Parts: sequence; C-alpha cells; structure tokens
Amino acid sequence: MSIRNRSYVIGALVDLPTADAEGVLFAQGSRFGGHSLFVKNNRLHYVYNFVGLFQQTIDATEDLPTGEKLLLSASFSKDGEDPPHVSTGILSLYYGDRKVGEGRIKTQPGKFSIAGEGLCVGRDGGEPVTGQYAGESPWAFTCGAIRRVAVDVSGEPYVDLEREAQAMLMRE
Repeated sequence: MSIRNRSYVIGALVDLPTADAEGVLFAQGSRFGGHSLFVKNNRLHYVYNFVGLFQQTIDATEDLPTGEKLLLSASFSKDGEDPPHVSTGILSLYYGDRKVGEGRIKTQPGKFSIAGEGLCVGRDGGEPVTGQYAGESPWAFTCGAIRRVAVDVSGEPYVDLEREAQAMLMRE
C-alpha cells in the first residue's frame, strides 16, 4: 500500500466496551520510517516516523468514547511539498466525524520497507515505529475488538503546478 505523495485516511472500526483499551490499531514500517495509529492512556495517537530522523506525533485532545462500531481515524490532507517529493500537510484525528486533534506533518518520499517491515493490524510485530507504545512487544490491541481497518488513497495525487511548469520550461 503506497501513501507516498498523496492525501490518505486510515480508519479503524472498533468495539470499545470499557475505557481500558491499549495498543496498536495499525502500523506500517519501523523505526527507520513508518507510521502508526494506536491507543494509549484512553486516547488516540498517530506517529509518523520520518526515515528514522524524527517522529511527528498527533495526540487526541479527548478521551475515547466507549461502545460498538466506533470509527477512529487519521486523515492526512496534503497541501504542498518541501523539498520536492516530501509531502506536507495537516494530519487530523477523528472519533467518528468529530475532530479531536490535528497537526502539521511531512511525509517521506520513499517506501517504509528499508528494514523489511510490512503492514500490521492489531499490533506492531517487528521493529516498532515508535517507542511511545504502552506495554511490551508486539504491542497488541487489547480490551477491545477491531472489526475492520481500511486505508483510503482514492483521492487524486497532489500536483505542484508551479514545479510542473518549471520542469516544462527547463525542457524547452
């Protein structure tokens, strides 16, 4: 699954019978580059680890609700590139359709597979994306149930028209 150079949404449909849920809902990559959506201290968190150089964390500002078929999501809206091929934009966290956190991040241009890590649902089974998880490896999601996780990359890739025009002029 490639989220490179575009907007994306990661959504998890979960059952949270109590406020005791902890662990990873979704993880892709490792400490050498990756991202993770997880629950810790009764809040939703998203970490984007930029090629192992620095971690960008967005934390929910409200405690998780309890109940069945709750949608927890992270939505990245690309608004530019800096430098070229490094996407910039706003990452927002949602409980259903209610925004509960946001912050500016940048995403890496390459794949997350430098260390051979893949995509995990319900745990981060290899080299962790972040050291922020509670508990021990594999940081499994507990005290709740994951019904489904989906990643949406169906939107149009962002195109920097100014950069495209400069490239065209240089070819002339």
